[in-house]
Amino acid sequence: MPQIPENIHELTVGQLSARSGAAVSALHFYETKGLISSRRTSGNQRRYSRDALRRVAFVRAAQRVGIPLAAIRDALAQLPEERTPNREDWARLSEMWRGELEQRISQLMRLRDHLADCIGCGCLSLQNCALSNPDDIFGEQLTGSRL
Repeated sequence: MPQIPENIHELTVGQLSARSGAAVSALHFYETKGLISSRRTSGNQRRYSRDALRRVAFVRAAQRVGIPLAAIRDALAQLPEERTPNREDWARLSEMWRGELEQRISQLMRLRDHLADCIGCGCLSLQNCALSNPDDIFGEQLTGSRL
């Protein structure tokens, strides 16, 4: 991983990419979504403060566990302006996200368990299939895709 001298307080997009492991295009995307910010030089080049490294690390860690970018942006917006997330922030936010992740894990486990049933019957019935019609709450009243 390339080292950036301590006396450099702003990073180019290439330096931020090299240090964070995020592609330049991803950094541009993060910026358009309000996850990170930069200032522009007189030549219209982006310059990121060093704390952008921590913000990018936070975003990428949250993405790895399946948190949508909109939820990450909302979480970062709760922090005092321009402050980077710290360990306590991560602990608080990860606890907040835990319930959502548990629901998704449970849903994926149900899908996994019913996948063999679907392959076995091959019907893909909208009336009975646990994959095409999960948690069918209207099945008692209607059949097929009438909604």
